[in-house]
Amino acid sequence: MFEEKLTLTEEWDKTFPKSDKVNHSKVTFVNRYGITLAADLYMPKNADGKLPAIAVCGPFGAVKEQCAGLYAQTMAERGFLTIAFDPSFTGESGGNVRYMASPDINTEDFMAAVDFLSLHDQVDPSRIGIIGICGWGGMALNAAALDTRIKATVASTMYDMTRTNANGYFDSEDSEEARYQKKSAMCAQRLADLKAGEYTLGGGVVDPLPEDAPFFVKDYYDYYKTGRGYHARSLNSNGGWNVIGCESFMNQPILKYSNEIRSAVLIMHGDKAHSCYFSRDAYAAMVKDSKYTDNKELLIIPDAVHTDLYDGGEKNAIPFDKLEQFFEKNMK
Repeated sequence: MFEEKLTLTEEWDKTFPKSDKVNHSKVTFVNRYGITLAADLYMPKNADGKLPAIAVCGPFGAVKEQCAGLYAQTMAERGFLTIAFDPSFTGESGGNVRYMASPDINTEDFMAAVDFLSLHDQVDPSRIGIIGICGWGGMALNAAALDTRIKATVASTMYDMTRTNANGYFDSEDSEEARYQKKSAMCAQRLADLKAGEYTLGGGVVDPLPEDAPFFVKDYYDYYKTGRGYHARSLNSNGGWNVIGCESFMNQPILKYSNEIRSAVLIMHGDKAHSCYFSRDAYAAMVKDSKYTDNKELLIIPDAVHTDLYDGGEKNAIPFDKLEQFFEKNMK
């Protein structure tokens, strides 16, 4: 199988301190579209035998050096072999054109990560879980509905990116007319990009921050545009996705069969997050008419905003004890 030669940064360039409790290395693997993905692998020091494993990705427009890596390293400190990977077309991963997203390919990215972990010499392939953060929370649920090897899934501060693109924030653009206008604009942009010979970036998190910006925009700015979470390879910290990068999300709902997920799922969100409605609605849809509700849970975290579940925020809001218990219980 052809594996693209990637240029990987060997120095520690994360937005969080390096732990002295785990060993860190860079790895690569190939998805079924032939795209080579880059990942950071975290392994507990003095690990013995085959370990339970977790693949982590997200948020949408972030890179593995940001909160996905923090989750992966912390779970490795707790006894799991973990990887945090960059999705196709972003970060250190391969794929051209850059800064594109796809419901299908990005779900496959999670499944390819499960392939990699299943074949790793120090992983117990019967004990593999995934964590998706923000937009990759929705991808994680989609992967769990498709991949029967996944024993446990956590969706943290999740977005349903198909709903966001089709309906707008807070469903404010949920009409045929609004969707038609967005689709028409993207079709025009396709031709403009081809004429220009390059894809136009849509822009990352707004900078400078307008004084009248909504709270959720300020929340994103506080993470992606400051020393707290800025990273040079992060789309959200810099130029963002291509304008047409998320075009295919417009009519491909990714949570269609979530109520058929038989494995364990924990959806967690801060109750002060602008995005909390995604998790509440995703959980309700997942358990509606489902025969597999005993291992499903919605955890609402008091006083936490969206980015508090990126890095803990000032409240250390990420419930890592809960995550450890959840994965241990459901990956026996």
